Amino acid sequence: MLVFAVRIVVVIPARIGSTRLPQKPLRLLAGEPLIRVVARRALALGLGGPVVVASDDRRVLEAVAPLGVAGVLTDPGHASGTERVAEVAARPELASADMLLNLQGDEPFLTRSAALGALRRVERGDDVGTAAQPLGPGVDRNPNRVKVEIDARGTARRFFRSPDPATPPAGEVLQHLGVYAYTPATVRRWVALPPVAGERADELEQLRPLAHGMRIGVAKLSETAPHGIDTEEDLRLAEAML
Repeated sequence: MLVFAVRIVVVIPARIGSTRLPQKPLRLLAGEPLIRVVARRALALGLGGPVVVASDDRRVLEAVAPLGVAGVLTDPGHASGTERVAEVAARPELASADMLLNLQGDEPFLTRSAALGALRRVERGDDVGTAAQPLGPGVDRNPNRVKVEIDARGTARRFFRSPDPATPPAGEVLQHLGVYAYTPATVRRWVALPPVAGERADELEQLRPLAHGMRIGVAKLSETAPHGIDTEEDLRLAEAML
């Protein structure tokens, strides 16, 4: 059994059956499996707590073993990364965690400011904290990039992949980043809620808590960092950059 006595636990959910990029966690980036690059990034955030990789495939856990991070084999029936995080958070050795940071397994370039921004939104009273950055060229029309519309307080109004001409934005639209912060109690509440329309079809798990009245605070970043890995083209561009 692992023994942790920390405040913040970083959990990286990594599902092997990605539809847009098959075997995504094990695809090579700069000569290493993508999940290992993401785990190394999580360690570099310097949040002071453990990093745990949660996956439905032992090969993913073996890929991060050289880094010394913890690995948890989770239920293959989970429908979202948050459900994997909830399973990890329920382990008795993580009972002392005050905050969980869900760093999605395809975000090798997530910045420390994005992680801290998400955590601070929860500390300020939001149910869930996340982060977003300015829209880059062509992002507004790219369905592989998730967008978030925020109000004047930086609270999420809606999340979407493609713009809907029938519902023009009433607030600022940003590119959503794959990071969530919440308390263990909040993640238990999230996964206990019934699914909502569009959540699974669009692969937007955050629609569920939003539809059920949970407040999602968005840390707005001034800089634009490289986006996550969703497609073969993303992988090629990231490889060229590294």
